[in-house]
Amino acid sequence: MPTEGKIIHQENDGELSLKELLLIFKEWVSFLLSKWIIILIFGIIGGALGFLLASSKKPLFIATTTFVLEEEKSVGGIGSLSGLASMAGLDMGGSGGGIFQGDNILELYKSRNMIQKALLSKVEIDGKPTLLIDRYIKFNKLKQIWGDKGIANQINFEIGHKTRIQDSILGTIVADIDKNSLSVTKPNKKLSIIKAEVKSIDEAFSKTFNEQIVKNVNDFYVQTKTKKSLENVAILQQKVDSVRNVMNGSIYRAVVVSDQTPNLNPTRQIQRVAPVQQAQFSAETNKVILGELVKNLELSKISLRKEQPLIQIIDQPVLPLDKDKVSKAKGIVVGGLLSGFFICLFLILRKILKSTLSKA
Repeated sequence: MPTEGKIIHQENDGELSLKELLLIFKEWVSFLLSKWIIILIFGIIGGALGFLLASSKKPLFIATTTFVLEEEKSVGGIGSLSGLASMAGLDMGGSGGGIFQGDNILELYKSRNMIQKALLSKVEIDGKPTLLIDRYIKFNKLKQIWGDKGIANQINFEIGHKTRIQDSILGTIVADIDKNSLSVTKPNKKLSIIKAEVKSIDEAFSKTFNEQIVKNVNDFYVQTKTKKSLENVAILQQKVDSVRNVMNGSIYRAVVVSDQTPNLNPTRQIQRVAPVQQAQFSAETNKVILGELVKNLELSKISLRKEQPLIQIIDQPVLPLDKDKVSKAKGIVVGGLLSGFFICLFLILRKILKSTLSKA
């Protein structure tokens, strides 16, 4: 009767007490202990597989570059200069725009254009000039795979033009590097330090690719940030040179007129005075214009220097590179635990299934 009442109580409440849960847990533990031989055998098999996997897996060589990125912001001095320039009708840029503010520069590293440019760069490895993409193809043994498909002989990244097959292969390699090899992060969000990391099974590739992509991205960054100011400086420099040439020509023309009329008839002064005064007026006018242009040119050069970002390398990859390799002991432990867990799960599910079918 107590048993029946207990069952009815459980059915009514639909809950299990803590004692009942402990009894159920003890029952399952006893069941698994009774199968310890099977669990041990599978644990040993899993450990052996983990050992073989750790032994066969090639280590990853990690090349890391860290650098600090500092950009000048508009402060009192340059602000007043920008105000003078704006009064003269000159746009000196300033701190606005923010093309690479925030995490944009991190995405620039992961762009196809930057990765592709680095892959197609020719560098010196083992004393021989080689394309980085050819090095990638070599240590991944891709030509053996392509040889089976009959396209190995069509691949040559040294030539100037690219075929459809080469573009397809290049896109696949870029995607693989972006996903598995290249990592660009800011270790501390409050600081301006950026860390670029490259992992691969080839030590020389990791180091040279890391150096090349950091160089390419930083150069592109500086050129883009200062492009507008450089254009302004070039235009102003051209105008300064043009006005200076016109002014020098006017001065020279006034002297030539005087030299060409040494014994001028007093009644014919118009032949000398008018051309000379005209040339002098032109020279004086261009002198004033030249002064303003030179002032604006110097202001633009100051603005250019202020916009020039500071990129200072902190650490560069140095041989020998750090290795990322799973130890054999770790492989044995992880393999044994995973295998033991899955065989226990299988045994439990099989018993529940048998119990359910027997009641049905």
